[in-house]
Amino acid sequence: MTKYVFVTGGVVSGLGKGITASSLALLLKARGYKVFMQKFDPYFNIDPGTMNPIQHGEVFVTYDGCETDLDLGHYERFIDEELNYTSNITSGKIYSSVIEKERHGDYLGATVQLVPHITNEIKNKVYEAGLTSKADIVITEIGGTVGDIESQAFIETLRQIQYEKGPLETAFVHTTLIPYIVGSNELKTKPTQNSVKDLQNMGIRPNFLVCRTPFETTDTLKEKLSLFCSIPKENIIDCIDAKNIYEVPLNLHKQGIDELILKQFNLPINKANLKNWEDLIERMENLKDEVEIALVGKYVELHDAYLSVVESLRHAGYKYHTKININWVNSESLEKNVNLKEIFKNTKGIIVPGGFGNRGIEGKIKAIKYARENNIPFLGICLGMQLAVIEFARDVCKIEDANSTEFDQLCKNPIIDLMSDQKAIINMGGTLRLGNYNCRIKKNTLAYNDYKTDLIKERHRHRYEFNNKYMDLLEKNGMIFSGINEESNLIEIIELPKHKHFIACQFHPEFKSRPTRPHPLFDSFVKASIDNK
Repeated sequence: MTKYVFVTGGVVSGLGKGITASSLALLLKARGYKVFMQKFDPYFNIDPGTMNPIQHGEVFVTYDGCETDLDLGHYERFIDEELNYTSNITSGKIYSSVIEKERHGDYLGATVQLVPHITNEIKNKVYEAGLTSKADIVITEIGGTVGDIESQAFIETLRQIQYEKGPLETAFVHTTLIPYIVGSNELKTKPTQNSVKDLQNMGIRPNFLVCRTPFETTDTLKEKLSLFCSIPKENIIDCIDAKNIYEVPLNLHKQGIDELILKQFNLPINKANLKNWEDLIERMENLKDEVEIALVGKYVELHDAYLSVVESLRHAGYKYHTKININWVNSESLEKNVNLKEIFKNTKGIIVPGGFGNRGIEGKIKAIKYARENNIPFLGICLGMQLAVIEFARDVCKIEDANSTEFDQLCKNPIIDLMSDQKAIINMGGTLRLGNYNCRIKKNTLAYNDYKTDLIKERHRHRYEFNNKYMDLLEKNGMIFSGINEESNLIEIIELPKHKHFIACQFHPEFKSRPTRPHPLFDSFVKASIDNK
């Protein structure tokens, strides 16, 4: 029977609930249990797909095409499991489903209310994750902070589940902040006490406290928390500020939280196999070299907008014992009359990731041209691939007005255009080309050398495609179309063989990179950037 772990947060947001949940999942998987993860977000958007990345960070995409919160990227990177549509549930999805059922007459004329109709719908999503994944343990993170108006329906649902399932099948992990007051040189417990009291007032008694703290707490402090929060002292865990998020699982493991959870569930406490993770941390702590890579984007003021891209670069850096220094370049700034040589003077590789809209586009194209003409290793992702093709068409093939209909609907040479089945779509949300698609790779290409196979599956999130009418002309001028989706005859990968390392893809490889197993495209790009030193 599936066991359920619920991770809530108190005091302030941004404590690292997602990292705590991911760490617990990694530790329980290391002990031989099948683990699945999900995130409940209180906002009323159906998903984050239409949100501005500046407000919410990147949109992570699962293999089945679900647009999700960025925490799911942490989940997949930590546990190395592919998650799906049951892993990210929003208030928008819950309320939409209930209203649709009411319109359909499923409630037989009953007055539809928060309890039981909304809470039952949330409950169904919790249990659905357990049934479909067949996991031993499902870990569910509740977004926001306890006390938020938006999350009250989720908290009430958890209360019902705790009552229905009991302590042998449910465990509640509450993450809080232990602030340090500089003047008095003290760690303060009152915010945590109040947060736990808020949770208890809603009918939930947490089993574990994970306390975000700048340094290790004392036994005296834990005894005080135990007394006021009614939680056993050994179940109060320090989550000390770490240099790198990948250190957190080992810090929690040393305090035995995984063993304590298994004891509560009355499950066998198998020996944890954490060798791969320990090797990773040792490698990270002993990086011998460093390299600068420029990330050219228009959301660079919020680094979380490119979270998976940056993590993927670091994953490859760990493999080569190299620290990756990101040169964050705002593409809009490049549209001015700037000295690109000065901006990229220490850069050994340039990456242009995905994005939407025409803001900063010409700056990205200038960066791509600079990489191509100066033989700097280049990796383009999604929009980055489309702009690499446009730049090549303009500056090599001499199609001066080459463009995308995303930026100019009336352009005479739409190198990038909407697919016919996209042109009639009105709604913006959930209508992109999403999730896994096949890609056939040509042999004797850079892409084939990276993947070592001729058939791959990669995750997509885009609406516009390369216009195949221009393929012959670009090929004659030296561009290789090395990857194609045969089912729809859509271009997936392009490269320039005469260049030191120039490759771009229509999909998002960053979603499949793992800290112990970097993605092939990031692997080869980072290696080329290191070699470029």
